[in-house]
Amino acid sequence: MMLYPSVGDLIEGEKKCRYSLVVAVAKRARDIAHKAEEDGEKLEEKPITLAIESFADGEADFHESDKPVCED
Repeated sequence: MMLYPSVGDLIEGEKKCRYSLVVAVAKRARDIAHKAEEDGEKLEEKPITLAIESFADGEADFHESDKPVCED
């Protein structure tokens, strides 16, 4: 389990925006929480923690849209 991956580690490689990462993690956390609620499952960790870990482990990824959202 990775503790507190840095934002820089999660957006390195392709030119990705921090804002896009935040939006992607929030959407993934909502999906995790919704699925757990539907299945009647009690989560051991908070959905946001699980979402961040899924991006850090490479289980989930996000892509920039054609139109840039921000400039870093």
